[in-house]
Order: sequence, then structure tokens, then C-alpha cells
Amino acid sequence: MTADRFIYYPPPDDPVVLHADHEILVVDKQAGLLSVPGRGDDRADCLIARLRRAFPTVLLVHRLDLDTSGVMVFGLTPHAQRHLSKQFEDRQTKKSYVARVWGRLQPKTGRVDLPLMVDWPNRPRQKVDHGEGRPSQTDWRVMKTLADETRVRLMPVTGRSHQLRVHMAESGHPILGDPLYATGPAADFPRLMLHAETLRFRHPDGGVHHSFSAPVPF
Repeated sequence: MTADRFIYYPPPDDPVVLHADHEILVVDKQAGLLSVPGRGDDRADCLIARLRRAFPTVLLVHRLDLDTSGVMVFGLTPHAQRHLSKQFEDRQTKKSYVARVWGRLQPKTGRVDLPLMVDWPNRPRQKVDHGEGRPSQTDWRVMKTLADETRVRLMPVTGRSHQLRVHMAESGHPILGDPLYATGPAADFPRLMLHAETLRFRHPDGGVHHSFSAPVPF
């Protein structure tokens, strides 16, 4: 799928609010919904625009891919946005994803360590580049193995664009339903089988650790 052939059909339902207080907003984003507006009026509908209707001061901290569902946190004040953004930048947050991948992933645990950079002629695709790519690591733990697929928990150490998707594809186990990196039968699924299940961070007001989870929809 290339950008010029992409047709945006965002889901109609509003995201589920998991938590809201005077500083932060935590939601469960649906697959198929942009985190922020894309280019063009046809891509103006997005998660942050929908949230702004009920939370006018909402501010972006991080993103999830269009095709990925799951937990996202937003700041409701400039202080909260700065505080949370620095935690992401300094790798102080803990993120855990659940994915269904093609084939039988072995061993039961491991790490993918492959440097990534944008594939400029084929944006938004990313690629492995050992010369100019940025260091990127993903830990995995197998949850369940079936005949031709594996349910796996993915823990990104770094936070590069499309990191989990490229790392799994490069390992020979693309995430099912991935429109960019899966081919053949692995691509023939109604959605990308990737969900941000848990997110742990320090609250901007007081620094206490909080963990939020959203149920896996597949």
C-alpha cells in the first residue's frame, strides 16, 4: 500500500476513555483511526480531534500507527505534556503490545536488534539500515503457538516508527494483516493484529507510577 492509493475510512465510534483527571487523559484508540490529522481534508478526522470535543485542552504526547489499537496517554496541560514527553524521550515509560504473527516464533523469548530508518522512496515504510539506521531493539515473549501463527507479547526498548512491524517482518514473522510489511496469506486479515495493551508512566502531578491496560480485541 502506498500513500497515493490509501483511502481513509475511520471507524465511526468514539475512543474509549480509560482515565481522565486534571492533568492526563488515557484512551483506548481504535484500529483504523489516525492519531493526528493527515494531509488533506479527507484525513482531518482523527483521535485528537475527536477527543478535543470533550477535552478542549488535550495535547499530544505520543502516537500509535493508524492500523494499531490500544492505550494512548495525552496531556491536558502544558506541564503534563512536557512531563510525559520527556518520559517517552528518556525511555522511562514501559509499553507492552500483543500481536499475532505469521509462523511459529522460536525461541520462547528473545530480542530483535536491528537499526531502522525511513525508506524515503517508499514512505511511510521504514527499513533496516546498518549504516545509517538508528539503534532499535524489541524484546518478545511467546504467549501461545498455533499451527501457523504465534501470539506474542512485544516490549519495545526503543520507540522508532513502525519498529515492531519491521522487526517482526525482518525476523520472518510479519504481524498478520500488516498492509505494509506482510505478504501473501499473512496479509489477508481484516486489520493489523497489533494492540498496545499496557502503558506505564509517572503521573505529572506527584510522580507516582500508573499503569493502564486495554483489552486485546483479537
